[in-house]
Amino acid sequence: MNVRSAARAAALAAWSSIAPAAAIAAHGDGMPALDAGAALEASQAAIGRTLSAGSLLTDERGRRFRLGDLQGRPVVISPVYTSCYHICPTTTTFLRQAADVAFDLLGDDAFTVLTLGFDTPRDTPERMREYARARGISSPQWVFASADAATAARILDEIGFMAVPAGGGFEHLIQATVVDSGGKVYRQVYGQQFETPLLVDALKRIALGQGLEMAAPPSLSERIRLICSTFDPKTGRYRFDYSLVLSALIGTTVFLGLAVFLWKSWRQWAAGNRGR
Repeated sequence: MNVRSAARAAALAAWSSIAPAAAIAAHGDGMPALDAGAALEASQAAIGRTLSAGSLLTDERGRRFRLGDLQGRPVVISPVYTSCYHICPTTTTFLRQAADVAFDLLGDDAFTVLTLGFDTPRDTPERMREYARARGISSPQWVFASADAATAARILDEIGFMAVPAGGGFEHLIQATVVDSGGKVYRQVYGQQFETPLLVDALKRIALGQGLEMAAPPSLSERIRLICSTFDPKTGRYRFDYSLVLSALIGTTVFLGLAVFLWKSWRQWAAGNRGR
């Protein structure tokens, strides 16, 4: 299975956990239902899109800020609605675990997580604060934000997130959007519980300047540390893999040795031809 097929399968599985019937056009009662295929296509189409820096939000402490204020480092945007009693809270709890792994590898100020409440009549700053407290999240690098309906709709549209009211809640993809330091959508990560490297590797790639621009490229030592850090499924953490460095050194030594040998052989051959 290729990467695109795997992403599609994960996204469809994530959506099905909320809407098992997978209704495409309408529920049995005639109410509109989320089209899983269209939702996935919209999500994937957002990759490469630059978000509106001027979008005004309010954090869980009632402080106003603009989305552009978070630029300068990557942002992981996670849309939720606080009245969700199971899926959204579980998703946020797992995202906290994955983010902790990424912070451990990349540094405490390497990126920001933005949990955005999209049920705008209910997801007030107070509700977002209660939601964060219930998840045990108090990191200064994690913002729980509210917005007016128009602003929330614009941000959701820009990140390719679709939600349809259903049964007192919403049908939607379970999606975390990784945005690069310049405000451009870099990757979508799907699922209530996803493979941690899907998130961490995207943030690593941004830190290494792969694919999208970054304000300040990492130093050589930092690049080596990131490249040589591998995910250990036993511990759920990244570790520095010295074997990668050793393999690189051996490969470089062999290459240089072969180059010197060929150069000396050519010199001897050239000298012999001149002596004839």
